[in-house]
Amino acid sequence: MASCSMASRRSLLAASVCALAAPAVARAQTRTVHLTIDTGWMDRAEQIAAVMAKHGVRATLFLADERTWRGDTCLSDAWAPFWRARAAEGHSFGSHTLRHWYFRGDVGERVRYLPWGARDGELLDRAGLCAELRAPEARLRAMTGRGFDPIWRAPGGRTTANALAFAEACGFRHIGWTANGFLGDELPSDRYPNELLLRRALASIRDGEVLVMHWGIRSRQQKFADVFEDLILGLKARGFGFAPLTAPPPRLAAEARA
Repeated sequence: MASCSMASRRSLLAASVCALAAPAVARAQTRTVHLTIDTGWMDRAEQIAAVMAKHGVRATLFLADERTWRGDTCLSDAWAPFWRARAAEGHSFGSHTLRHWYFRGDVGERVRYLPWGARDGELLDRAGLCAELRAPEARLRAMTGRGFDPIWRAPGGRTTANALAFAEACGFRHIGWTANGFLGDELPSDRYPNELLLRRALASIRDGEVLVMHWGIRSRQQKFADVFEDLILGLKARGFGFAPLTAPPPRLAAEARA
């Protein structure tokens, strides 16, 4: 494998991380993982995208119109070149809702939809939830000429029975992530430094995992993007290839039944 990044070399723990990523040359791809990326703060978007392009990684991108480090939102016109480039690279795209609010339970034939930390929000019926899923698709189509694949992800991965049923009725199947696929890029870096997250991922990820990360997290001081290339190289060294999704994979269903 190529040498681990300078960010990884700064601790003794990095030595074991690099060892997990050996040998130097990636093995034949005999296993598959599915990398999924949610929008988030977007402050490391270009860095992450460059690594994926460099190593031929195709991912599944879930889009919401969240606030970014620039002071705009993820689906504002200023981001059109970024999304056009990702579409040209062959990634899959799904809805992450327009406003990135959270589903907090069902009320009759509706679902409660609230901003983070709020007690009040809206009650969405099926038409309202479908509109929330379709609105970011309209923005993507205007910027790139392509729409969503028939998939979505609830903010925080939190769903309800009504939310899942309403979404399926308007053509979207939900994709969460597997337990070992939680990369932890939104956890506090004082307790979960990059080296720890990287080591854990390389040791635990198995065939068919659905990985989740973001284009950047505002609250995290140590940015996971700085070890993202080490993650990609380490997984390739273990014989993993990367495949985008247009439907929930078997591994998710197997974990749901367990």
